[in-house]
Amino acid sequence: MPGPAVTPVESDYRLPDRVDVVVIGGGIAGVSTAFELATRGHSVLLCEKGQIGAEQSSRNWGWVRLSQRDPREIPLMVEAIRIWEGLDQRLEHKTGYTKSGILFGCRNEKSIAENERWLGHLQGYRTGSGIIAGQALDTLLPGHRLDLKGALYAPDDGRAEPQWAAPAIAEGARAAGATLITGCAVRSLDTEAGRVTGVVTEKGRIKCDAAVLAGGAWSRLFAGNAGVDLPQLKVLNTVLRTTPVDGPAASLWSDGFAFRKREDGGYTVASGHGNIFDIVPDMFRLGRAFLPAFLQDWRAVGFRLSGRWAEEMRQSRSWRPDQITPFEDCRILDPAPSRRLLQKSWAATQKAFPVFEQADIVQSWAGLIDVTPDVIPVISGVDDVPGMFIATGFSGHGFGIGPGAGRLMADLVTGATPVVDPTAFRLSRFSDGSRIRPHTGF
Repeated sequence: MPGPAVTPVESDYRLPDRVDVVVIGGGIAGVSTAFELATRGHSVLLCEKGQIGAEQSSRNWGWVRLSQRDPREIPLMVEAIRIWEGLDQRLEHKTGYTKSGILFGCRNEKSIAENERWLGHLQGYRTGSGIIAGQALDTLLPGHRLDLKGALYAPDDGRAEPQWAAPAIAEGARAAGATLITGCAVRSLDTEAGRVTGVVTEKGRIKCDAAVLAGGAWSRLFAGNAGVDLPQLKVLNTVLRTTPVDGPAASLWSDGFAFRKREDGGYTVASGHGNIFDIVPDMFRLGRAFLPAFLQDWRAVGFRLSGRWAEEMRQSRSWRPDQITPFEDCRILDPAPSRRLLQKSWAATQKAFPVFEQADIVQSWAGLIDVTPDVIPVISGVDDVPGMFIATGFSGHGFGIGPGAGRLMADLVTGATPVVDPTAFRLSRFSDGSRIRPHTGF
């Protein structure tokens, strides 16, 4: 079964000879960067090898959350939520954004204490987030059968429609003057004296002053061909959607499942913990860098040997500008969902909320999430290649933070004062001796 139906974005027809910035990749980080740059008056070309938003940007849960973020992401996520709140009006297109609230269930006092500690990171921000229990919890989760001591509740968190959002932002970028070319892979960078002077696409060369790599799960491969070491792996997450049902308006994460209401009245449902790492050659190349993350979150990670080993073994890791690239061999990553995780998450959802017994599964899909060793993104210039910038490695947090990431990247590209301190997201953290670890504890 193919992935979710994304709002189609028609390609422009003519490649410009020159632009200020080329954005490589039409996911939410790429289109948000293009939109921010174009609205500031810069000429922008966005190239997407397949379709706008057709990979993980349309396959995620659709959550727009500040809650349970890594503290290093909090300032940027606060800015992202501020952007989401006015985005439909700016774009004149619907993203489906709704401030619906998100709950993280707490089964015991230890979990409540952990979430209370995390709330300490919100000091200075007016969010309304807190721990709720009893009648307040039951009101937000009518008809539930969960054995919860309480929940972290973030009323300012929300949701949007992944199949709408990236296309809507792309159309906003085009309305602001950007050129959008789909079905056009960027093969490599052009450089002179080590500085970016253009890009080579499968349809021709374009001169530019800067190139932003926002290629999601493909970013490591492109960066490697450019001589840039980008530590990044791919993790598979499985999602299903249902027919309409009269369930909770707030989104919920609990043991074994997570859900959020959709604009069509159905629900997006996934496993709260289930992620799968396919064993591929890069796992051995990057095993030491990722070991702390694997050890910290081992209960939520499964490893398997699948056809991806052979697929990535056959994949070229370097190529010339006149050669066919892996990006042309695979236009859209459309991995098969995990049936085991689907069955477990759906059974857990129905057990916790009997109302879901009235719903049917309409569709299921999977996506490949781009993950870094410290589970926060790279939003950064490349020190060794002036004019090259990277926005990737969002580690499953990218949909909600995407508009904020686009604004920060536009600041970095143009030399404007960054909307938040970008130090935590610098690429050089992986090579400058910094201690690379996921955030431990709340």
